[in-house]
Amino acid sequence: MKEVVALVSGGASGLGRATVEHLVNKGCGAVIVDRDVERGEALAKALGDTVRFVETDVTSAADVQKAIDAAAELGTLRVAVSCAGVGWAARTVNKEGEPHDLDLFQKIIGVNLVGTFNVLRLAASAMMKNEPDADGQRGCIVNTASVAAFDGQIGQVAYSASKGGVVAMTLPAARDLSRAAIRVMTIAPGTFDTPMLAGLPEKARVALAAAIPNPARLGDPAEFGKLVGAIVDNAYLNGEVIRLDGALRMAPK
Repeated sequence: MKEVVALVSGGASGLGRATVEHLVNKGCGAVIVDRDVERGEALAKALGDTVRFVETDVTSAADVQKAIDAAAELGTLRVAVSCAGVGWAARTVNKEGEPHDLDLFQKIIGVNLVGTFNVLRLAASAMMKNEPDADGQRGCIVNTASVAAFDGQIGQVAYSASKGGVVAMTLPAARDLSRAAIRVMTIAPGTFDTPMLAGLPEKARVALAAAIPNPARLGDPAEFGKLVGAIVDNAYLNGEVIRLDGALRMAPK
């Protein structure tokens, strides 16, 4: 992966951080895109001179373009991974008969779906200017959905809609970009041991792990990073969604 630069949104923690660490260990430069300045700057400093942090709101075209420009200063942007996302739990109508907050629904869609597309479209535009590699490829874009796109639980209507949108745009985006030799893939992770789950009581974490058929544990973010690396390396992977979940199928609640 010599002279390859990857842009990773949500790269300061969780799945994004694991992805940055894996790609950098493979010899890739990286731009960490995140709103968490403290964690982002600390990670960039720890990983060395081939890594930059750019404070970014993924729903902002100007912010994402600034991050892409930073990648160009490091080398050739050939990999873009979207891990930025937010969660929310609320029923369509609660037990008191009150409807789901529309602003919150739009926020989840905005960050998880619109933000992902914003990174995809701007990264693809930059990659189109790349010289093809030995396999004729100009770039690879990896998006993050969720098993909730397929097995949404009670209270996940907004989250599942946002991740379902990421799943649905995978194939048409890959087809759109096929003539430019840019691949588009999506990973749908299950239950991973990320900061989002760190605040849960130990009893709840044990129950989550027990629900996973095999291996019966929470996913390690490093396993997500390794899959991203495998996707980048395998030029025949395109237009597909890969579930990374230990055969988990979520119950209604």
